[in-house]
Amino acid sequence: MSVRRTAAPALLSLALLALLAPSPLRAQGFSVDDILSPPFPVELVSAKAADRIAWIEYERGMRNVFTAAAPDFTPMRLTDYPDDDGHDLTTLRISDDGTVVTFIRGHTPNREGWIANPASDPLGAERAIWAVSTSGGTRAWRVVEGWNLALSPDGRWVAYAKDGAVHRAPVNPGLGSPQLRDDEPPLFRVFGTQGDPVWSPDSKRIAFVSERGDHSYIGVYDVDAPRITYLAPGVDRDTSPVWSPDGSRIAFIRRPGLPFGAGQDVSDARAAQLPDGLLESRFAGGYDWSLWVADVTTGEGREIFHNAPGDSLLSEVREILWAGDHILFQAEPDGWRHYWSVPADRVSSEARLLTPGDGIAEQIGLSADGRTLFYATNVDDLHRRHLWKVPTAGGRAEQLTRGSSVETYPAVLASGRQVAVLAGGPQRPLSVALVPASGGEPRFVTTLPDRFPLTRHVEPENVTLEAADGFEFHNQVFLPPDLKPGEKRPALLFIHGGSRRQMLLGYHYMHFYHMAYAMNQYFANKGYVVVSVNYRSGIGYGRAFRNAPGRRNEGNYEYRDIEAVGRWLQQRPDVDVERIGVWGLSYGGILTAQALARNSDIFKAGVDMAGVHYYGSLDPESVAWQASSVSEIENWRSPVLLMHGDDDRNVDFSQTVGLVQLLRAHGVPHELIVFPDDVHDSLLYHRWIQAFTATEDFFERALIRKELAARP
Repeated sequence: MSVRRTAAPALLSLALLALLAPSPLRAQGFSVDDILSPPFPVELVSAKAADRIAWIEYERGMRNVFTAAAPDFTPMRLTDYPDDDGHDLTTLRISDDGTVVTFIRGHTPNREGWIANPASDPLGAERAIWAVSTSGGTRAWRVVEGWNLALSPDGRWVAYAKDGAVHRAPVNPGLGSPQLRDDEPPLFRVFGTQGDPVWSPDSKRIAFVSERGDHSYIGVYDVDAPRITYLAPGVDRDTSPVWSPDGSRIAFIRRPGLPFGAGQDVSDARAAQLPDGLLESRFAGGYDWSLWVADVTTGEGREIFHNAPGDSLLSEVREILWAGDHILFQAEPDGWRHYWSVPADRVSSEARLLTPGDGIAEQIGLSADGRTLFYATNVDDLHRRHLWKVPTAGGRAEQLTRGSSVETYPAVLASGRQVAVLAGGPQRPLSVALVPASGGEPRFVTTLPDRFPLTRHVEPENVTLEAADGFEFHNQVFLPPDLKPGEKRPALLFIHGGSRRQMLLGYHYMHFYHMAYAMNQYFANKGYVVVSVNYRSGIGYGRAFRNAPGRRNEGNYEYRDIEAVGRWLQQRPDVDVERIGVWGLSYGGILTAQALARNSDIFKAGVDMAGVHYYGSLDPESVAWQASSVSEIENWRSPVLLMHGDDDRNVDFSQTVGLVQLLRAHGVPHELIVFPDDVHDSLLYHRWIQAFTATEDFFERALIRKELAARP
């Protein structure tokens, strides 16, 4: 096994832990609640015509909307939701002048239309559009039940999709009926299913997608006329409308309409006998993805760009952006997810790469004139994210932030002088900050609570390992701050979910992984040697890494990386080989169960949160059966703690129900925590405190005190 290190750990002092004996670990002076106490910011937005920003904060279960404006950008809370009630806040939008914001309160429905109700409120839960003035002088008010929200640029109206139709409601009830009902008729009635409303820059027209089964149209509804214009309608599938800055044109993606044989199960031999165009559809010329621009008044349009025949990478593109006089999209023909640009006013045979380098371009923001793209990327720093900018017409990309920090989700101020970001690092959780548009250090707008153990953090070290099949992957190692030469400590392996995720050398920009990073710090301070693994099929390391063969039920090759970390831990002189644990959520739960089922000789205990254990096949010869953890149930000896919410919309709760039956039948020691009415990623903060505290207690009993015996 090869090992490569890229950074030295910076250890911060704490009290000495006596870990050589199987006794409980000492407390480290702060609690799980302390390290999870900082507000977690999401959905940072900026106004187009005023230097004002807004964002949502998740603080110990309380979700609220905040705003800040030039010149001092002092944060002001706009909503008053004081409880850990599980009502999600999402889809934050701000008017162009920054005077009003809208948001959705309530979680997404499941397949049966059930809105998540994790607090088991007898009255049930709803999902509705709300609004609030950024002046802070009024309480937030409910606008209407709905989702798929689009706020008009002037802030006066919301358009939303509901029951296959587009609706409109006044943001301020004074603009319309003060008794607006949730069952108001749709804005217009036409054939098909209508969705994805997008307002024109002047707030007078709404573009939408009209889904017709085997084909779809882009429609434009003129509110004042009223009139609907379809843009270059045909037999193909048109999606993703975006307006030109002057509101005269719309760009959209066009794919071929569905062929007769779409969705039919046909053998390869029979498919070879069928005529072209029966099972797969392409345009004349052999390509299957194109960009169109159409005049919204006449409906006439033309193709301005298309992919090359056989190029499946561009055909995966689902979103486009009109920036200045160019159309932008994200694709990875060079093996990395980058942004590309084509002129909007002429036909092009090639797209221009805007964000070069070995790294992915993720979250983006545009200058007010659309001529500069700001983006977060890991180019030149694979295990972090930094802010860059580039002209949308093409030119030299410029790095704006550097160092050990992490900067994501740029929101450009209207003046163009600064960019709001979510910034953090190895010690500081993500907070709202401002960065000069010319580059420089982030200036934090929000503060951390006094109880947060900022100085108790250790700096993780990146270690590159090689699995038994030669596959290289990266890991972050957190060492106990008081580790002495010659000591042997217990170890924990954290496995992220996804699997399209990447853990960073600092606090994460996704909520669960923000908490997981905090818990890795917590366990290191508790005395554990902690490893966070970025196994194959995750993001951040290119398409070849993400699409490595044999994933999940096609071979379970990711587990080779997990086993390699376990064996590497066994070889470390500072690790007690009898006290190695493993834990993870979702895909991390999958691989936790794999570790316990396949290598109880390495992993002595595990915490499996909402994992998948059975891939649907009982055929012992099938790859799906062999790749599942249940196929190795006879070898599963180590104790496990299972956690799952039974309204999980990502992983069926039956995955835990079925696994428990197997564990019972085979005498595998297990414990169980079920969260009634909760979803995959719990919406209640107190349940996360319960989950992480139970995880800590379980590992202490299983690894330190050895109170939980393995199955003989």
